[in-house]
Amino acid sequence: MKPVSPFNVLPPLVVALTLVILGIEAVFQLANYGIIGGPRGVGWRIAAIEQYGFSPVVLDRVLVSGDYSFEMLRRFVTYTFINVQLTQVAFCSALILALGKFTSEYYGSVNVIILYFVTSIAGAVVFGLLVESRYPLVGSFTPTYGLIGAYTYALWLRLGAAGDKQILAFRLIGFLLLVQLIFGLVFGGNSQWISELAGFFAGFLLSIVLAPGGWSSLLTRLRQRT
Repeated sequence: MKPVSPFNVLPPLVVALTLVILGIEAVFQLANYGIIGGPRGVGWRIAAIEQYGFSPVVLDRVLVSGDYSFEMLRRFVTYTFINVQLTQVAFCSALILALGKFTSEYYGSVNVIILYFVTSIAGAVVFGLLVESRYPLVGSFTPTYGLIGAYTYALWLRLGAAGDKQILAFRLIGFLLLVQLIFGLVFGGNSQWISELAGFFAGFLLSIVLAPGGWSSLLTRLRQRT
């Protein structure tokens, strides 16, 4: 019997998204070691953060100055493809593949991509509104938390249908927030958790519409409970 590759069961769109994130990081790593880019390659990551990262200044330019240029608007999404650490890339990629498989089976592959980009935008907007620092927002954590929100909603529905405690659906996000709190206390934190938490809630709320049956299905379940 011919063995089946585990990659065959992964949705192509999710794999493609992950490969883009990994590919960009691979370029930065090769540049850091001087394999590509020459002496200038060392600064490629910093240059990418400056050109594609998001900051509250970007939101001000869009909302206050009315700058709706592509250079500004792309930053609401492109910041998620620029990571600062290899461990961050590995962690997010693993979660995107795992959560992407589950959410694709439940919501559909196209909806997973919609979740990724919408939660990226939502996280950036909330970050821009609440954070005053000029420190740029970068990294794949925000849309990853968005997928966790979608996963949580699907699990919440399944637990409700089975008659189990739906609060158990929030164990994953609770665990991750606890870990993040501990790391923040030990190593020092930053304001990016605001974007990540916003991504989670955006993913959870958007899933109400994207889930099979959508809003009407949720209302039906709520009426049955009452």
